[in-house]
Amino acid sequence: MASSGPTASLHQYLENQLAQLSTAIERRFEEARLAARGEFAGQLNQAVRRMRLNDGMEELTATLLDAAAAFSGNAALFRMDGESVRGEGIRGVPEEAVEAFRRLALPLSSAAALAHSVESRDPVVALTTPAQVSAEMMHLAGHPPEGRVSIFPVVAADRVAALVYAWGDVQASTLELLTQVAGAVWPAEKTAAGPLVTIAPAIAPTSAPAAEPAPPASGWDRLPPDEQRVHLRAQRFARVKVAEMRLSEGGAVNSGRVRRNLYEALGRRIDAARETFRESFFATCPSMVDYLHLELVRTLAHDDPELLGKDYPGPLA
Repeated sequence: MASSGPTASLHQYLENQLAQLSTAIERRFEEARLAARGEFAGQLNQAVRRMRLNDGMEELTATLLDAAAAFSGNAALFRMDGESVRGEGIRGVPEEAVEAFRRLALPLSSAAALAHSVESRDPVVALTTPAQVSAEMMHLAGHPPEGRVSIFPVVAADRVAALVYAWGDVQASTLELLTQVAGAVWPAEKTAAGPLVTIAPAIAPTSAPAAEPAPPASGWDRLPPDEQRVHLRAQRFARVKVAEMRLSEGGAVNSGRVRRNLYEALGRRIDAARETFRESFFATCPSMVDYLHLELVRTLAHDDPELLGKDYPGPLA
């Protein structure tokens, strides 16, 4: 019995030490988690800011490629060239592969996964096989057989302008947001084909011409160049604002879709964007289209206007 006292004291001492150690570990873990989250947010915000303030195509594509590699480990960027893609840049491979990739011209018919992403305008996850990603990429990227690669289209002015090709520890939702931001700020002169589908229809000729009539000019072609530039700036503004909503209000966007009331979830952001769009574009350009409304429906509501909710005020008039 005489030894029970010291034994009990030692047991209590060890329990106290273990509790303190456990508390310290939990605190360090939480600090590390918050630090990692802050670093992640900082990297993401820096990439978005650099893309928004890009000084031309070279800086934009380099920023997008660097960000894609940071959030995946390995990444490549293809530019569209008709029915082919051309290598713009690649990260995570030996230097000789970098130079070979920049010379690469790859027909989409030789890479089914890339072709599918272009056709669907959606991200694609594919096996690394020659049929899916091409024999050239299997070699240049050093893909193992039956590995995984993720492909994200950069959609600008209603067409795919580029593809981000990532493998490794791919953070898919982050890369999807980055490609949306890139598409929103993609230089307009590269993607200005057919931007206005709702401007007044072509006027039919009043009398039959003696010769074969030329095709009527589209609404876009009839606009003066200065007015076309205003429309392109308005489109870019709309894409950037909606991409920012998805980036910074991801939780609200998801819950708004589930409740079928995106406007209630994002009312402050939507109202501020609408007011800026009205003052900057709608009030000063008679032919203006509410591109902000179109982008809200397309990107946030997945082409279902009812997801915006019954309180959404509708397109500007």
